[in-house]
Amino acid sequence: MIQKLEISAVHSDVDDKLREYVERKIGKLDRFTPRKVRESIHAEVFLKDTKAKDKKHCVCEVVMFLPHDKLMVSEATMNMYAAVDIVEAKLKNLLKKYKETHSSLGLHRRVIAKIRRQG
Repeated sequence: MIQKLEISAVHSDVDDKLREYVERKIGKLDRFTPRKVRESIHAEVFLKDTKAKDKKHCVCEVVMFLPHDKLMVSEATMNMYAAVDIVEAKLKNLLKKYKETHSSLGLHRRVIAKIRRQG
């Protein structure tokens, strides 16, 4: 669970049900990061309600601060819960890429396998 998770709303209030939903969805994304990084993850969630002409849009924007990177994802839909789900899926993919590039375990395995083949 992400320890530093800030949820704020613009032009609306966040009820307890929505806050719990965001904490459950976004808070559990730390399992897609390397273990040594999990302590220092900080996430900010911005929930916005906008009205454009006849349509109401709910925007969910997440900024996740990692040790060597900053991930930013935004989604606008008609429903706030749907926006949170889509943002979660996008962040999951970005965190998997982050883990592949910043995890030294894969590099360590490749180096050992190469040494064994040569020797």
